[in-house]
Amino acid sequence: MTQTSDNVTWLSQEAYNQLKAELEYLSGPARTEIASKIAAAREEGDLRENGGYHAAKEEQGKQELRVRQLTQLLEHAKVGEAPAEDGVVAPGMVVTIAFDGDPDDTLTFLLASREYASDDIETYSPQSPLGTGVNGKKIGADAQYELPNGKLASVKILEAKAYQG
Repeated sequence: MTQTSDNVTWLSQEAYNQLKAELEYLSGPARTEIASKIAAAREEGDLRENGGYHAAKEEQGKQELRVRQLTQLLEHAKVGEAPAEDGVVAPGMVVTIAFDGDPDDTLTFLLASREYASDDIETYSPQSPLGTGVNGKKIGADAQYELPNGKLASVKILEAKAYQG
């Protein structure tokens, strides 16, 4: 589970290990692989019209960007515990809310950094408008957050439990 606050990112040991392994792969074997692809494409001839070369260079750029992101994230990471299940919304929790005026219109999401996002559940950052609005609130409480158009939206917190991954 992750929380970013004041450039400190809190990670579970599992999340830290996963990101560290990704960084080690990208800065080691993956760099060697992309360098080989670029070299092979370069040998094909004219670089101006060499689609394979340009694709490999673009892939290399994306890979290096991810290496920089992971390096920065892990430099500021602190490994911590899962949030306490005390009825208070915190990063690393799966939160269910109901939108104001319609108790049947609910949304369940993981309150965590995008680095911990998965395909299994929608993820909202603690710094997002919704994340900021619900973070620290108790189950049963009302919370407000600002919509992109500047208006305020209200939600009721129905449930908050630690994410089990």
